[in-house]
Amino acid sequence: MPWALLLLLLLPLWWAARRKRSEAAIIFSRTSVLARGPRAGRGIARAIFILRNVALALSVVAFARPRAGARLENRTSSGINIVLALDLSSSMLAQDFQPNRLEVAKAKAMQFVRARESDRMGVVAFAGEALTQVPLTTEHSVILQSIQNLQAGQLEDGTAIGLGIATAANRLRDAPGNSRVMIVVTDGVNNRGAIDPLSAARAAAFYGIRIYGIGVGTEGVAPVPVGRDVFGLRFENQPVRIDEALLTSIARLTGGRYFRARDAAALDQIYSQIDRLERVPLQTSSYVRYTELYRWALGLALLALMMELALTAWKAPLP
Repeated sequence: MPWALLLLLLLPLWWAARRKRSEAAIIFSRTSVLARGPRAGRGIARAIFILRNVALALSVVAFARPRAGARLENRTSSGINIVLALDLSSSMLAQDFQPNRLEVAKAKAMQFVRARESDRMGVVAFAGEALTQVPLTTEHSVILQSIQNLQAGQLEDGTAIGLGIATAANRLRDAPGNSRVMIVVTDGVNNRGAIDPLSAARAAAFYGIRIYGIGVGTEGVAPVPVGRDVFGLRFENQPVRIDEALLTSIARLTGGRYFRARDAAALDQIYSQIDRLERVPLQTSSYVRYTELYRWALGLALLALMMELALTAWKAPLP
């Protein structure tokens, strides 16, 4: 209440009225004070007067309730719900990307997450089955750690694209806001799972979910793991098979797009394109509470009042 500070203008009026008064006598109960002469008495009276004014002034300041640190900020942010569905089938260990497709896909996905500070994000992993790794959250450190921990072999092998889409759609369908996005990263052909990919895409479209498909793999042949021996994984050059027609249809059904990443640089550019496409400005506000300062003024006022009362009691005549 800043208007309360106007009460401070009354103090000079009190000072002026006090000057007009003249005391007939100065009464002291302490002979030691009287022995010091009238200057000591006037000094104590002046100290009492100053302390009383300080107490009154600080009480007015406390009544005005000074506060600090309060602000209302408006900023524009994206606020999109995004689920990353990543293929963990054994073919993602193919070495046409260095060190392999999966590690490059993980690195680019983490880079994408870091650029989306205001979004709610989640992670779904799929191979022959699908599993939610992290539901939608704004804790991006959890998302990044989850992606980093993904490894081929964590799930039953195979490529269940339909099941991956259905699992991610279940995480997105009840998400707040109007913008829901799914990014499906795979390198193969749907060969597992009881859910047809196109049926899953239609269900996602019903909930307003846009799907961006990313096919990972070079053209022609690539060194793909075909087994394991005493030295580890055994690789053979095999034809690269990505069902681009299916992924394109899935994207079109949901209003998204399909991209083919033939190398790491192309994957980087694809994530940059998706990043630019999925920017929906939303107005948000953040409110910071006041820091109350009146307690300091009130505490000092009480201290000044106690000092005044102590001096007054010391000066007052004994009964």
